Amino acid sequence: MAVVPKRKLLGETLIEKGIITRKQLEKALRVQAETGGLLGRVLIRLGMITEDDLNQVLGIERLNNIDLQIDSELLRIVPEQLLRKHRMIPVKKEGNRLFVAMVDTYNVMAMDDLRLLTGYDIEPVKATDKEIDALIEKHFGLPEVEEALKELEKETEEETVKIEENIVDDAPVIKLVNSLLMRAIEEDASDIHIEPFENHVLVRFRVDGVLHHVMKMPRRMSHAVVSRVKVMASLDIAERRLPQDGRIPLKLLHYDMDLRVSTVPTIFGEKVVIRLLNKENIKNLTLDKLGFSDYNLKYFMNFLKSSYGMVLVTGPTGSGKTTTLYTALKSLNSVEKNIITVEDPVEYVLEGVNQIQVNVKTGATFGTYLRSILRQDPDVIMIGEIRDLETAEIAVRSATTGHLVLSTLHTNDAPGALTRLVDMGVEPFMVASSAIGVVAQRLVRRICPNCREPYVPDEAELAFAGVESPDGFFVGKGCEQCNQTGYRGRIAIHEVLAVKPALQKLILKRAWVEELRQAALLEGMVPLKEDGISKALQGITTIKEIMRVVFREEKA
Repeated sequence: MAVVPKRKLLGETLIEKGIITRKQLEKALRVQAETGGLLGRVLIRLGMITEDDLNQVLGIERLNNIDLQIDSELLRIVPEQLLRKHRMIPVKKEGNRLFVAMVDTYNVMAMDDLRLLTGYDIEPVKATDKEIDALIEKHFGLPEVEEALKELEKETEEETVKIEENIVDDAPVIKLVNSLLMRAIEEDASDIHIEPFENHVLVRFRVDGVLHHVMKMPRRMSHAVVSRVKVMASLDIAERRLPQDGRIPLKLLHYDMDLRVSTVPTIFGEKVVIRLLNKENIKNLTLDKLGFSDYNLKYFMNFLKSSYGMVLVTGPTGSGKTTTLYTALKSLNSVEKNIITVEDPVEYVLEGVNQIQVNVKTGATFGTYLRSILRQDPDVIMIGEIRDLETAEIAVRSATTGHLVLSTLHTNDAPGALTRLVDMGVEPFMVASSAIGVVAQRLVRRICPNCREPYVPDEAELAFAGVESPDGFFVGKGCEQCNQTGYRGRIAIHEVLAVKPALQKLILKRAWVEELRQAALLEGMVPLKEDGISKALQGITTIKEIMRVVFREEKA
């Protein structure tokens, strides 16, 4: 008769692999005797091992090692109610083994229920809460969507549009939109995209600057969801042919949010983008928390100490320009200074600062307000964005007549801001005499601190970084806290240009942007790429992330 090998105990296996010591095991066994529960859970609770350690020893796979093209037949095996209750979903079947993605891979009762129901041997696969949510929503949908669909299905497709105003007040649609907003806030998303296509509506969140799929809704949900958002933003729900903009103030227990809503008509319906602004974020920011290197911060603070002149912050949309300007205003704000801003829109309210909202519909443009506020005895003027010649001319004139002017421009780099003003039609001598400094910036993703580990870059990355040694670089391997991306949060990289006499002479000659760049580098300007590489060497971000953000400019 064959001898069945004795299965090695968990504690002994952990000791053999050097994960714990015998002394730690003995302590864990004493705690287990007092409190009960599984030994693995006790070891995790005591901080002696991680869940990844336990999964590795027990041979439990991670979800990302499994083919996620789930057979629809598998989903019919287990009732949806049971899957939602136990936070699990079957992902594949091999012979008599059913692989089930679970949040709690040690939930013996759930596995026993599933074993009795299906007749299969259950093999747990470790998954995060977000992964399970995504899979359940993908294959079964949100409960709010299902509930709202039942309401909509009472009417025909044509009738749905007619009763839309009533539908937007129905509880299922309200719950659906509220659940999307709450989920976006909890995931620290900056934008929500609701996009209609021929057969479905796609919902995506932008987290840390990157869009990712959240869910799909049936096509017939489009009108009801968009109309509900419009009602919340005080927009015209009957107008579907023209773009609209609105805002939703949202106060929650731990959040004070301002939601900016933009709608545009597409061939399949209205696309909605909701920008989420957390008012609490700006309250905690100071200049030293914006990601400036010590070298660049010194230059920027010197710009702000000037009693007059123009300071520009440049970069693409979503690069944190407004946050930098608001933080600068906070540092300048005092009883002795009269600070006035002209913005479109006013994104954050600053105590002690006079903020003006542009209203183009009534003819109140940047230029209209700027001409008036010069008679309001300002010390500091902040212009949300220089968009046209009129605004640019008033800005440079104000900067040369005793006012400190802060504003933004959309250019790829710092020297480009100076040539852009000249290209707009501002006289070169006005630009040379008014501009004191330019800050170009981008946002790059931070390495997740929870799963950060040493990393050896490939040849392309080393060549981009201009270093020979592969030592000193880090990467995030992916964990539950960063949703397996390896990144969590963002930080700015900067290029700070001080307008000195050599640059002023080149501006007067209408020099090309590349000539200005070479002169700025000679004066000590650190390029965006170099600042990014410095942050990668500090273990803050990765070379790949710097390549993603600045490589396009390098090629140009």
